[in-house]
Amino acid sequence: MIEELGIKTLDDINIENKTILVRVDFNSPIDPKTKKILDDTRIRIHAERTLRELVERKAKTVIMAHQGRLGDPDFTSLEQHANILSKILGIDVKFVNDIFGEKAINTIKQLMPGEVLVLENVRSWKNETKKATAEEHSKTEMVQKLAPYIDVFCIDAFAAAHRPHVSLIGFAPAVNHVIAGRVMEAEIRALYKVRNNPEKPCTYILGGAKAEDAADVVENILSQKIADYILTGGLIANLFLYSKGIDLGEPNNNILKKKGFTEFTEKIKSLLEKYPQNIILPVDLAVEINGSKKDIEIQELPTNYLIKDIGKQAVDQYAEIIKESKTVVMSGPMGIFEQEPFDEGTRKIFEAMAESKAFTLIGGGHTIAAAHKLGYLNKFSHVSTGGGALIDYLIKGSLPVIEVLKKYSK
Repeated sequence: MIEELGIKTLDDINIENKTILVRVDFNSPIDPKTKKILDDTRIRIHAERTLRELVERKAKTVIMAHQGRLGDPDFTSLEQHANILSKILGIDVKFVNDIFGEKAINTIKQLMPGEVLVLENVRSWKNETKKATAEEHSKTEMVQKLAPYIDVFCIDAFAAAHRPHVSLIGFAPAVNHVIAGRVMEAEIRALYKVRNNPEKPCTYILGGAKAEDAADVVENILSQKIADYILTGGLIANLFLYSKGIDLGEPNNNILKKKGFTEFTEKIKSLLEKYPQNIILPVDLAVEINGSKKDIEIQELPTNYLIKDIGKQAVDQYAEIIKESKTVVMSGPMGIFEQEPFDEGTRKIFEAMAESKAFTLIGGGHTIAAAHKLGYLNKFSHVSTGGGALIDYLIKGSLPVIEVLKKYSK
C-alpha cells in the first residue's frame, strides 16, 4: 500500500491463479527501416520489477502495451517485444496478434498459472487514444469484451500515466481489483517524496531542449515553496537568459524563435523578477570555435557561435549548491552530451549528484540516455521512466492515472 495516497500494490492482494491484466509501457526506440527495437530498457525494467514477480507468484499474466502511434514510423507489432520478454524472463511468453477479439479471449481463457501473454499493440485499435473519463472508457468495446475475464487490473505504465487513454484507465471501474505495479509504485513513492515532501534544501535542475514547459514547472515549484533553487542548463538556460534581455547572438536567438520558445519570454521575465535568488542562470557558457571548446562569460555575449554547454564557472557554482542540498531532481542535460567535449557540463552535474548525500532523482529520455552514456545510471536514488509524465507530475502534483488508482484501488 502506498499509504500517503491510499493506493494498493502487489503486496495487498493474493494473485495466485488470478488473471491479471498488466498495462505496461514497452514503447521503445525503433529503427524506422528495419522496424527492429534499438533499446529494450523499458521492457527489461517491467520484466525485472513487476512481471517476474507475477510469474513466480503463479498469476496468469496478460500484458497490454503500445508501440508508437498509428501511422508513425515507430508503430509496429508487439511480437518482437514478446520475444525479447521471453529471453529476459527465461520462459516461453505467448503472443497473439489480437487485442480483444475471439483469438485473444480464447488464449486468455487457456492461460495457466505462471504463464504470460502479450496482446497486440493496443494502439492498432483506433479508439485507444481518445481522451475521456475512466467511467466513459469502461463502456467501450475493448473493456466490455475483456473485463469479464480479468480478476485484477495492474497499472504499471508510469511513462504514459499523463494520458487518459482507454487501456490506461478504462478497466479500473470494470474489474474487482485495481493495483499499482512495482514500476508505478516506485515512481509514485519517489515523485511524491520530491514533489510533495522534499527534504530541504531542495534543488531542481532543468535542462535539455524541451523548454516549452519550463515556465510552468518553475512557477509551480517555486510558488509552492517545493524547491529552494532551480539551476538551468541547455536550451532552457538560453531561453531564461534571453527572457532576461540578454542577446545570445543571432544563431542562438534564431533557435529559440524557430522553436517558438520566445512566446514564453514575458512569463519567464516576471518569474526572474519574482524569484531572483531562487532561479540560477549560468554565469558562463561553452561554444565551439574552429572545432574547439571555449568558455565565454555572460558579459561577453552576444556570440556568433552556437552555445553547446554551460561553462566551467557555472558547473562549479551548481556543484556547490548540489553538495549542500538534501533533495536533487534533474530533468534534461546541461548541453549537447552526445558530442565531446560538450558532455562536460552534464557529466560534472551527474558527478556532483552522485557524490552528494542527497536523495537524487533523474528523469526524461535524454537525461537517462546521457546518464547511460556517461556511466552514471546506477548512481542515483531513483531513475524515472517518465518524460512527459514526469514533467506533468512536477507541474500538477498528480496525473490522470494516479487519480484513477486513488479512486479505484480502495
